[in-house]
Amino acid sequence: MADELNQRRDFIKRAGIAATVLAGSVVATAATSESRDRGEVNNAGNGVVTGRAKKKEILYKKTAAWNEFYKAAK
Repeated sequence: MADELNQRRDFIKRAGIAATVLAGSVVATAATSESRDRGEVNNAGNGVVTGRAKKKEILYKKTAAWNEFYKAAK
């Protein structure tokens, strides 16, 4: 019984140490990497994020429901 408790305690210690090391490495990586805005690396979009989608983006399609919404919103 005591041996089983010691095994559990050792496992918890090792898991805690591993989590601490992982968190420390993530913080160190974040602290040393440069902060960049989206689209900064690629000059093709002139600072604007550009994608490679083949589909045309449709933001608004005139429908009866939209007309009713806009009339109510005025």
